[in-house]
Amino acid sequence: MEQILFLISLFLSFAFSGRCSDVYSKNDFPKGFVFGSAVSAFQWEGAVDEDGRTPSIWDAYVQSSHGHGPTGGVACDGYHKYKDDVRLMYDMGLDAFRLSISWPRLIPNGRGPVNPKGLRFYKNLINELTRYGIEPHVTLFHNDLPQALENEYGGWIDRKIIDDFTAFADVCFREFGNKVKSWWTINEPNMLAWGGYDLGVFPPMHCSPPFGIRNCSRGNSSTEPYIVLHNMLLAHASTARLYKQTYKDKQHGSVGITLFAYWMVPFTSSEEDKIATQRAKDFYLAWVLHPLVFGDYPDMMKRIVRERLPIFSKEESEFVKGSSEFLGLIHYTAVYTAHVSGTVHSGDFTSDMSASLLPFGNSSFVKFDVLPWGLEGVLEYIKQNYGNLPAYILENGRPTNQHSSLNDVGRVEYLHAYIGAVLDSVRNGSNVRGYFQWSFMDLYEFLNPNYTYGLYYVNFSDPERERFPKTSALWYTAFLKGTTVNSQNLKDLWGSTSHGASSQ
Repeated sequence: MEQILFLISLFLSFAFSGRCSDVYSKNDFPKGFVFGSAVSAFQWEGAVDEDGRTPSIWDAYVQSSHGHGPTGGVACDGYHKYKDDVRLMYDMGLDAFRLSISWPRLIPNGRGPVNPKGLRFYKNLINELTRYGIEPHVTLFHNDLPQALENEYGGWIDRKIIDDFTAFADVCFREFGNKVKSWWTINEPNMLAWGGYDLGVFPPMHCSPPFGIRNCSRGNSSTEPYIVLHNMLLAHASTARLYKQTYKDKQHGSVGITLFAYWMVPFTSSEEDKIATQRAKDFYLAWVLHPLVFGDYPDMMKRIVRERLPIFSKEESEFVKGSSEFLGLIHYTAVYTAHVSGTVHSGDFTSDMSASLLPFGNSSFVKFDVLPWGLEGVLEYIKQNYGNLPAYILENGRPTNQHSSLNDVGRVEYLHAYIGAVLDSVRNGSNVRGYFQWSFMDLYEFLNPNYTYGLYYVNFSDPERERFPKTSALWYTAFLKGTTVNSQNLKDLWGSTSHGASSQ
């Protein structure tokens, strides 16, 4: 690896002399800016029935799906290979690593006794990261709700979840907080509420006729997406208050929440599409951002959804307002937004929004174009409308076919463009504190196992789950080591010095 990095550094030092556009290095970012990568527990750990872990709603989802390829049962076997993986992170030069805590591994029944083996695993993982100087950013809930709580009271549709989630967070703060300074409560609540409780495409697969994409066995698409996100905001605020009151003075950490953020632009220049785009931003982005900053939902949502939209009491409004010390943005691409009129059915989140989200050009929602101005748009939107909240890019990456070569030059071009967009946004005044590439290695991709996001290839057919660096791993390593980088020149270098496989 060191020899390859030396060649990259030597080559690029000559290639970039005298050039400035499209050229930057890690040193161009502000002091303290964090660069990392990320995984989620269910997609990386495996060991789903080992050492006291009980099923989550992801396990039920996988069992009910009719896909093929790798399963979450072993995934990347990170549960057993975490030391090797941390060493790869160190060799790459990561400042930070985003992981998540599997709730059913730590507290198998969702509440009550802590599983000592699960506790030991996360302590060992966090200790290993800090031993190598890698800062752990911990997501408390990355969509793996204990199935026990889903069975008992429906999980996020019941306010009981607020106390149970806060108690789970309390264990994490108490046990890991001496080494964890950055906590993220809930992963992409807007996407989970929409996809899991209206469309039925994510666990726990709730929806109701005539809405939804799947044939769901239970749910109410008209009300549950709004109830679920409301309870998530209250659970987040409860957790943030617990940390502030009990742990912050001793541990000196911070608590934030995440947001899945497409950037949206009108499909045509028509006034209808322009209005639809603003409406989609209110429903999809401001749905989370408005309560966090102003203590209530956007007026447009209240006018359209009316009595189906939960109401914050005065106390709850103050409780949620200002509860997130920073914001985690999950961004992959930009979309067109078109007005939808004359819908046959009305009364769920999708029809309430009355806007269709369409991919650009030759892209799709599985494999998309490089549109870095979309990320700049999201950051500018937050700066202009929400007080320039401190933000981290917590997920950003591009999928490639899992069975293609290691020469993922398309991913290199994507990362180069989007990290450059972050730098431009920082220079334009956006309060961005860090960037996390998704994902460190190929993970178990439950929606489409043929497309993966990893810097490292994982051979899911091999019981050992061996890891191999892709071109993108070498590029990101060179960048993290301080080399001035450029996507095209690294592509040329890789093509002339490596195994010469076809590009992705």
